Amino acid sequence: MPRDIPSLPEVRRLTQKKRDAWWTVLLVDPMATPLVRVTARWTRITPNQITWGALILGLGAAGCFAMGDWRWLIAGALIYHLSFVLDCMDGKVARLTGQGSVFGAWLDYIFDRVRVMACAVALMGGQFHRTGDLIYVWLAVVVVFLDGLRYINSLEIFKTRHTMRKQIKTRMRAARRAQNADDVAFMEDLLRANPSADIEQDLRGAAAAEDGTAQQSETVGATVQSEAVEQTEQTETVAPASRPKVVDLNQEFRSRFPVYLRFRSFLLRHRIRTHLISGIEFQMAVFIVGPLIDQVIGATVVAGVLLLVFELAIVYKLLLSTRDFGRTLEAFEKDGRERDALAAANGLEQDGGLREEGLSTVA
Repeated sequence: MPRDIPSLPEVRRLTQKKRDAWWTVLLVDPMATPLVRVTARWTRITPNQITWGALILGLGAAGCFAMGDWRWLIAGALIYHLSFVLDCMDGKVARLTGQGSVFGAWLDYIFDRVRVMACAVALMGGQFHRTGDLIYVWLAVVVVFLDGLRYINSLEIFKTRHTMRKQIKTRMRAARRAQNADDVAFMEDLLRANPSADIEQDLRGAAAAEDGTAQQSETVGATVQSEAVEQTEQTETVAPASRPKVVDLNQEFRSRFPVYLRFRSFLLRHRIRTHLISGIEFQMAVFIVGPLIDQVIGATVVAGVLLLVFELAIVYKLLLSTRDFGRTLEAFEKDGRERDALAAANGLEQDGGLREEGLSTVA
């Protein structure tokens, strides 16, 4: 008995990420999404079983790479691509069927690292055995190191951003208790949830930065905030007072690189994230492009350099974000001091009024 699965366009909407690696968007999703629909409709295969299948294919690719011959390199590259297709399918099936789990996410992450290490050692080992060139041994170390660096850096950046958000939300809760202030919303979340607003605000923000407008972040926040509220009002009535305060932790980065905003808007129309050389593209260059064109050394070196460049760019963006974070906390402290001073002034006025009333009563 087949499951009741939506149409292919609806499956795309439910399973595909709003922003993804260009390799996934252009070369994987067109194949993976229809397979996800067929798998979910006609089989009872679980996401974890698909994850195991991706690992087995990955180890099969490693076995081909270890042979060293160019024919085996081409076979290994094709099998590795199929392995990555399955790796993308497990999450899509989990989202479509509601079978996702915390353990499944852990399994997927660990198996990805095992596959990369196995293929790196096999590919470079096979080439070393064929040529005797010691550079392949060093390249195996470099590939494993860069893959680990990418994901460790990603995790630490996520933790840092989470800490900044947590502190800002704590300050906002304190302010809300003090004067019933509005909730807080982060610009990154609004942009991620509202791609159409993202494009519009990027173009306006870029024009404002190019003209030297000092009100860029306010315009951006107002545009995206209004889009978010309009979307919410489709399902429920939202009073103007319930609109969240938008905190932009990338304000300085946006103001320094206005051209980047236009470039990102162009990519966003096609669901492509601006981190063009991430762990995914690095793996594909080493294990697919290099073997297919018989340029393992060249593809690995170029991909490794580009990966480091993009990682440094992310670190630089994080540095600017921490500066925005510091300014945001200073603004909260300033508002708190002003609120305390106003409360103290009101208290003195009330005390003075009570004393005057008491004197008049005695008189």
